[in-house]
Amino acid sequence: MSLQRIVRVSLEHPTSAVCVAGVETLVDIYGSVPEGTEMFEVYGTPGVDIYISPSMERARERADTRRWHFDTGLEIIVVMNSPSNDLNDSHVQISYHSSHEPLPLAYAVLYLTCVDVLVVCAEGGGPPELPPLSGSADLEDMSVMVLRTQGPAALFDDHKLILHTSSYDAKWARVFHACGPEDSCEAYRHVLGQDKVSYEVPRVHGDEEHFFVEGLSFPDASFTGLVSFHVTLLDDSNELSTTPLTLPPLEVYVCRVRNNTGFVDAVAELARKAGCKLTICPQNENRNDRWIQDEMELGYVQAPHKTFPVVFDSPRNGELQDFPYKRILGPDFGYVTREPQDSSVSGLDSFGNLEVSPPVVANGKEYPLGRILIGGNLPGSSGRRVTQVVRDFLYAQRVQPPVELFVDWLAVGHVDEFLSFVPAPDEKGFRMLLASPSACFKLFQEKQKWGHGGALLFKGVVGDKPVNTVSINRVLSNVNLISYNKFVQSCIDWNREVLKRELGLTERDIIDIPQLFKTERRKAVAFFPDLVNMLVLGKHLGIPKPFGPVINGHCCLEEKVRSLLEPLGLHCTFIDDFTPYHMLHGEVHCGTNVRRQPFSFKWWNMVP
Repeated sequence: MSLQRIVRVSLEHPTSAVCVAGVETLVDIYGSVPEGTEMFEVYGTPGVDIYISPSMERARERADTRRWHFDTGLEIIVVMNSPSNDLNDSHVQISYHSSHEPLPLAYAVLYLTCVDVLVVCAEGGGPPELPPLSGSADLEDMSVMVLRTQGPAALFDDHKLILHTSSYDAKWARVFHACGPEDSCEAYRHVLGQDKVSYEVPRVHGDEEHFFVEGLSFPDASFTGLVSFHVTLLDDSNELSTTPLTLPPLEVYVCRVRNNTGFVDAVAELARKAGCKLTICPQNENRNDRWIQDEMELGYVQAPHKTFPVVFDSPRNGELQDFPYKRILGPDFGYVTREPQDSSVSGLDSFGNLEVSPPVVANGKEYPLGRILIGGNLPGSSGRRVTQVVRDFLYAQRVQPPVELFVDWLAVGHVDEFLSFVPAPDEKGFRMLLASPSACFKLFQEKQKWGHGGALLFKGVVGDKPVNTVSINRVLSNVNLISYNKFVQSCIDWNREVLKRELGLTERDIIDIPQLFKTERRKAVAFFPDLVNMLVLGKHLGIPKPFGPVINGHCCLEEKVRSLLEPLGLHCTFIDDFTPYHMLHGEVHCGTNVRRQPFSFKWWNMVP
């Protein structure tokens, strides 16, 4: 299944995007809509195919067949099948209409550049028993892989092609790039496999690059014989068995530290409402290390005759490092950890960067125990990743195969900073929550339009240091803040596409939660308390209190979140974590941990 890209259009200015031939692009028209819109029309230049997907039950239709009623359930899908000759040589136009006005209310234009990326593989021999590439004759034992690209040369001024594979697949094959004259052994560079998981393909030899793939092992019990390689067209113009949150909670963990009494009391009350046990780690044991989510992940092991919980101790080793071993390990509570031999541990090795999805079906395959979600860098970049020994351990848990997301744009760098899952009462059983700067700006613009531009954020914050208030008007006039959050939105959209593909999600399964970010040392941190970083205890949610603009006596951010989540039967409790957690770049989820009921599904009934 090809990876879909999401492009958001604007009424203020044309939008430009690059698409890959034959790959669907989703066009989001809902983030920027003129008031009074009841219908819309979509047209494209020749060579641009546009479809409307009304619902899961109905087949898609060509967009130019009629005028469409404005319904947030619709998806607009754009496909180009031939490469462009020039940058932005094709476009899509969306017009917004009201039944009360003869002319369109507004237009949005999306300019498109199409590039064709094709990988062709030829047959080769079996796995040769060879030292590192000993001569050109060895190439006869390998499979040839040709990467062809077609498109405007100027496109690659700010885009690059990345050939990449997973760390698991890298063990079983090596890839060599033909970089020079064929009669020179040195011309064939080892670019993928073993310790190499990504390679930026240089565009110095024209539109076609040749690679040679060497198998390193025959199929056996631990290796199916299939190795996957992926090609990503990367926009370089910006810097760029555990349990899911939706399972019923059994026990909540929280640390008591110097300044978080009110926070602990609020978590205790939420645990009482959810009917689960509360365990408080005292200050003399945590030594003011409050980040109990980062220290450990709670799961379970299971055999036909017995099930018991296990704590996975992270290699972060802060002041809480003794807690999992000394306080949780016991006769009926297992313990496991993975420690690197070198000093490769980073903030990404904390377990706020380790989550699990609910059970999903994706690409025709069932994942009845969900999938592990961890964060790292973009393919081909040199950013932070989870340390190798932890990645190896997680990939070895084959019944919950990991999905790696992009988190290196964040200062802390954890997946729980922009996503969460909550239970839902329908057949799907859950919704995925994503932080959304676009949704936040849209909310603030609506409030400003209705005369509430002077309403203040951060009013009522009580803490050791005074916090300056800021109005909606000031937020919406801050050009740097707006520009940076467009970049943040693009990073979240990258992950949105990956999650939709790897978890089999549609837009109906995703809820956009308003959130803004600011930059510190060229990385992102939450501008106000991060609303998706919540504690999920069944139907009871402990959400960071955002201290948003108060309008008619109510915080408009809290009201918006309630309107999105309470129709699912969820109960929203907003917890003040501003001083003890938010000011230290963490929130409610970071400061808590939960042991949950095991799945009823038995892992041995799944075929990995």
